[in-house]
Amino acid sequence: MSQWGAYYRAQPHGDEEEEEREEGDGHEEGPEPLGGSGFSGRDSLIFLVDASQAMFQPCHDQEAATPFDMTMQCIRNVYTSKIISSDRDLLSVVFYGTQTNKNSADFKHVYVLQDLDNPGAKRVLELDQYRGEEGQALFRKTFGHNADYSLGEALWACSNLFSDVRVRLSHKRIMLFTNEDNPHANDSAKAKLARTRAGDLRDTGIILDLLHLKKPGGFDISLFYRDIINVADDEDLGIQPDESGKLEDLMKKVRAKETRKRALVRLNLYLNKDLSLSVGVYNLIQKAYKPYPVKLYRETNEPVKTKTRVFNGKTGSLLLPSDTKRAQVYGNRQIVLEKEETEELKRFGSPGLFLIGFKPLSMLKQHHHIRPAQFIYPEESLISGSTTLFNALLIKCLEREVMALCRYTIRQNTPPRFVALVPQEEELDEQKVQISPPGFHVIFLPYADDKRNVDYTEKVPASQEQVNKMKEIIQKLRFKYRTDSFENPVLQQHFRNLEALALDMLEPEQAEDLTTYDDQADKKPKIEVSEDSLRSYVQAGTLGKLTVPALKDACRFYGLRRLLHEVQQRFGELGIGQRVGFGVHLCLALGRGERAARYARSRCGVRHIHRLPGSPHIPALNL
Repeated sequence: MSQWGAYYRAQPHGDEEEEEREEGDGHEEGPEPLGGSGFSGRDSLIFLVDASQAMFQPCHDQEAATPFDMTMQCIRNVYTSKIISSDRDLLSVVFYGTQTNKNSADFKHVYVLQDLDNPGAKRVLELDQYRGEEGQALFRKTFGHNADYSLGEALWACSNLFSDVRVRLSHKRIMLFTNEDNPHANDSAKAKLARTRAGDLRDTGIILDLLHLKKPGGFDISLFYRDIINVADDEDLGIQPDESGKLEDLMKKVRAKETRKRALVRLNLYLNKDLSLSVGVYNLIQKAYKPYPVKLYRETNEPVKTKTRVFNGKTGSLLLPSDTKRAQVYGNRQIVLEKEETEELKRFGSPGLFLIGFKPLSMLKQHHHIRPAQFIYPEESLISGSTTLFNALLIKCLEREVMALCRYTIRQNTPPRFVALVPQEEELDEQKVQISPPGFHVIFLPYADDKRNVDYTEKVPASQEQVNKMKEIIQKLRFKYRTDSFENPVLQQHFRNLEALALDMLEPEQAEDLTTYDDQADKKPKIEVSEDSLRSYVQAGTLGKLTVPALKDACRFYGLRRLLHEVQQRFGELGIGQRVGFGVHLCLALGRGERAARYARSRCGVRHIHRLPGSPHIPALNL
């Protein structure tokens, strides 16, 4: 018993081990990286936002939101995405160009809104305060604007935030949002300081990305920022995306940069016995699951830690790992194996990709697919010159339309597989954002044992009329499939429910199921109450007698989805009953504006009703 206790106390605690190395990428195969991962720890991201007056002015050639509003919406989307996908990552928001200042070094016109910490509901709600016209007015009142800022000091403040973190960080990244292409045009000293601080960030491994926004006259990156920004090793500094004028374009760039690019494994691609290069293996597609629920102690709501112990079934005594062995029954005989023997049975050679030869791409068939493919990209950090040799191999395979056949052993204790390396050329969109990276897809080829003979019935010939009808059906069902066009409705609704609970929303947003055909799309929903009855309720001022589901159906029947969402949001904040809100909106929808005002005054003390700016169909209520 004492031996077992000593052994158990010697084991590292789960939290400390998880703090040192993050292995929660969810890969089914989790091989150990070769040559040291260099990626152990947490990802950290600082949003450095230009808060000068120019960011609050809409561009003259569009009616979209201001650059600042686009930035805050983009940051909020990243926060909510991180809460779902990587809640252990650290995020921060820093403003520069403000009248007030708040930072550890007391730099002027630099305000740290949120320190580097895990994303949470309270932080998202804090960001929501500065969205929209009301949020921008609150920002001006709280922080103000001042053009006499120093970008170098803002970068210094960000560097201090990274230094103050007590946990190990794997990636350090700063995203700079601005629409000013030459901030220190009239001050060479500040420009020199900014370049110096940017060089210091580069030396300490901190990545500085520029997310430039649209401005009148265009954004010229060569004036100042080309000497400031530094990108990751797997990105090209020479290819800079165009300026963003829409939220969709901005989100696409941010998502491409902040998405974790951790390699599943790093290994060598052997072209022959004397020539090899190093590559990183990545999972481009992976099945998404609901996060595992965390068990909590009923009394304190603290997470419960599970510990596993092995007991002797006859005596009930605790067993050490050295007290157990493994056995395999073969020919009615139990073959006992030592631990070293079981490990030796799993080894099939050293890990790596070993080139066998080349075959035309036409020989790879669709029925060869047995599991999702992986992707390889050169790793210059392990073997110098790998990128050059990898690019030469990729270009030649693309020119000759061939694939490389290899023996693939991902780690020592996994059996080898035969794979086909299918070349892929880099593809950029109109915004010069990378759509498809250059590299090789690792297609797993089936063994002979993976193929099976399917029993089928005798062929029953179809008539020509049946063939023609089937052709018409197939023609109508054909469409261009895109994986990013369909979201898992179960997962999306699950995350929306969690978001509604965390942000104290009245009810969660309903996820749209794009995987089913809606044959009722052109039909209006049925409602329990007829239009005449609704009008009588409006005239009598007794809409409050109807149930909430009946009022919701009525709002949907009259196409008041935006009104429905607005009422839920606004009345949830005011703490007023749902029925009163629906009653007011139904009065307005049915053309009873005076009765709506009277109904609001009598039911909830609303003094008057007016229209929201920019939303002619959504009335706002003032108490």
